[in-house]
Amino acid sequence: MNALPSAPDKAAVVEAMFDRIAPRYDRLNRILTLHMDVRWRRASVRALALVGTARVLDIACGTGDFCRELDRMGYDAIGSDFSTGMLAEARTRVPLVRADALALPVADRALDGITCGFALRNFTALEPFLAECARAVRPGGRIALLDVAEPEQRLARAGHAVWFRKVVPFIGGLLSDRAAYRYLPESTAYLPDAVALSGLIRGAGFESIERRTFLFGAAQLFTASRR
Repeated sequence: MNALPSAPDKAAVVEAMFDRIAPRYDRLNRILTLHMDVRWRRASVRALALVGTARVLDIACGTGDFCRELDRMGYDAIGSDFSTGMLAEARTRVPLVRADALALPVADRALDGITCGFALRNFTALEPFLAECARAVRPGGRIALLDVAEPEQRLARAGHAVWFRKVVPFIGGLLSDRAAYRYLPESTAYLPDAVALSGLIRGAGFESIERRTFLFGAAQLFTASRR
């Protein structure tokens, strides 16, 4: 496939891609992030700052990394993903459902929180995704959206470019699927910059928006509360 699929084909292409790479997805994540993705998810769950056994949906749950962390923290967690291959490889005891992130199988205001890790750039559009999050989360509920980013500092950006755009596709091609791991770095083109993304989150009905970065800006976490 081309590195970036055209808009009409994106959902089908991305679904098929994740079905293919699911068996080795966790292993590659740990290698390519030097295991730091585990710490980033843990920080994201802590940043939800919800009370007790709050009901939290992890969207694009993949093999269940976020679900396991939510469960470990005592939340009433659910996972959803569009890829049957990913769900088949999931290692978590929380309930899982195959679902489109733009049409969540939950009632209005049914959730206390939502998490989503490294998936924003895979959706066909961010505005309807954020609107769906706003529909599903109760007033005062929280979202935590974790994804990649481009470092702002010049040396960090240069090092990140070599790793993310050269090393990641090379290792991914050796151990899994070369086309998929060429797409994953290039897909950052789908992400708005931090200011624009904050504006989209606010426009969807969220407030108290905060952005935190990890590894010199190579990853970013947006948290916000439902108005």
